[in-house]
Amino acid sequence: MDRTLTRRALELMDAHQPFVRATVVRTVGSVPGKLGATMLVTGSGAIFGTVGGAALEETVKEIAAKVMVDRRGDLRHFDLQAWRPGGLPSLCGGSVDIALEYVPARPHLLLWGGGHVGQALATLLPTLEYDFSVADDRPEWVGEDRFPHADRREVVEPSRLWEVFDPAAYTHLYVLGYDAGRDLDVLERSVERFPNFIGLIASTSKRMHMWAELRRRGVAEAQLARIRSPIGLPIGAQSPAEIAVSVVAEIVRTAHPEPAERAAAREEDAAPPQP
Repeated sequence: MDRTLTRRALELMDAHQPFVRATVVRTVGSVPGKLGATMLVTGSGAIFGTVGGAALEETVKEIAAKVMVDRRGDLRHFDLQAWRPGGLPSLCGGSVDIALEYVPARPHLLLWGGGHVGQALATLLPTLEYDFSVADDRPEWVGEDRFPHADRREVVEPSRLWEVFDPAAYTHLYVLGYDAGRDLDVLERSVERFPNFIGLIASTSKRMHMWAELRRRGVAEAQLARIRSPIGLPIGAQSPAEIAVSVVAEIVRTAHPEPAERAAAREEDAAPPQP
């Protein structure tokens, strides 16, 4: 892959956009795209680079769209011989293998609340190259001393959260605040304006009271259903560090969905024996 295309891939990653990278990994005979030729396909259908053009490239674009939906890579063989059964409408005469790699959007987290869980998360996220920002209405809780690796550290009232931050720029919002009333204000505004994952740290009792108050404020059930609480994988986490591990593990699992056949096999193994 050339330097320009490498820069483009890095730009897409930095912009937290998923894409598919299609690369020619094997050639036999005469083919338009030489070994290493690469094309990037974004979720919006934008194309950068080439694997050879013509019918081959159009077919790879279609496959890349499916890879984007399935979030699973693929390896395809193509005969560029129109006279052969299954061959592409091409007269090149050779054949080519193309690897399609799904590159997921790099997580970009917004943490509401600079408390202990937020700080524990901020310790783990850089090790995975996950970007994050922190917001709180208490200046002493969002300083560089607490969050040295944060992209942004903003002192902001809940009512102005989405004036200061662009909701489309983040993949996850975690509400980790110190005050239920502040958390409610953030949630009420976020279920309408933030399009992606919303997670709330709360006990069962706190969650029940907050849900009741959100309903009283007119938040619809469909919007409430968007809020994930409790957050993280159920590993029995108790301390802030353990909660951070469970949250990060949940993000990793979402980024790498289990293949359907493996999930089905797991369910089959877990099923009780039939009499």
